[in-house]
Amino acid sequence: MFDIRVRLGTVYHLSAAERFDPSARPTALRVTGVRLVTNRPESDGWLWLEGFKTLPDGTLGAQVQVLVRASTLLPWAGQP
Repeated sequence: MFDIRVRLGTVYHLSAAERFDPSARPTALRVTGVRLVTNRPESDGWLWLEGFKTLPDGTLGAQVQVLVRASTLLPWAGQP
């Protein structure tokens, strides 16, 4: 079980290490939804974040789904 606190609309800055795809580049994501991963054991600790990439000028880019470590979203993880 996870204690996750996500405020929809918040921009999370995700490093490549926090994402499932090891070749992924760091991404800023404005979150619109969170989903549990149902095809992996809960103990693996992964969640789907849905949202829009935030471009360097602050505009919204493509809508994406990103598989991230649940610990990225824990209350003590340093995210807003």
